[in-house]
Amino acid sequence: MASLRLLIAAACLAPLLRGDDAPAPEDALIEMVLDQSSREEVAFRTVVERVTGHRVLPIDPNAEIERAILDIISAALNQTLATLNQPGSPVRQERRINEASRYFEESLERIIDAHPDFECAVPLTQDGTKLAAGYPDRRILHLPSGRVCYLDPKLVEAGSLNSSLRTFYFTPRTTTNKIREDAHHLLIGITHDGKDGDWTFLSWNLVDLYGFKVRLKAEYQAGNRDLYRPELTIRSGP
Repeated sequence: MASLRLLIAAACLAPLLRGDDAPAPEDALIEMVLDQSSREEVAFRTVVERVTGHRVLPIDPNAEIERAILDIISAALNQTLATLNQPGSPVRQERRINEASRYFEESLERIIDAHPDFECAVPLTQDGTKLAAGYPDRRILHLPSGRVCYLDPKLVEAGSLNSSLRTFYFTPRTTTNKIREDAHHLLIGITHDGKDGDWTFLSWNLVDLYGFKVRLKAEYQAGNRDLYRPELTIRSGP
């Protein structure tokens, strides 16, 4: 576990590097990434707390506040599935299932936010910006208690719940971090039949991420402005 913590720190978890005047040499960092990436699991709650300073709270389904949160999410999910399975559903105008996700996010937000005991919206970043991209998708506030729950819906093709392909991503950030409070963290897996453009949404699974474990997959990345710089371009046409 100590080696994993060192790797996470070295791999740009900025909150862990504040005040460190002697970061690991580049060659040592690369060696650690190659050695440790994807090998060890770590509790998601540990990563969140180290990156953001905020705790992931477990769900007790029998506690009054948690039961109220689970009830409103469940009701919103059932209503959303019924609506988006209608023949005239806007989801059927989309060509790819990834483009359908926003309809679920927007529907859940609208239904939950309409309840007098709840607020639901896209979480704000540290600098107060509303950012749609990145984890988590929605922030739910239980007004009577002040309890916060982060919600992340995902669409999953039926029969693929046991797939090992990566479908969950959490990128540590500083100014664009959207986790700003101690909170419950829930993920919704919404299954569909895989019929592109004519999907039927079948069921949902609500997952408590408190006990969830993740693996680090380090990667080096760049954007187009990094790739297509004049000093790198050796020929253009026509």
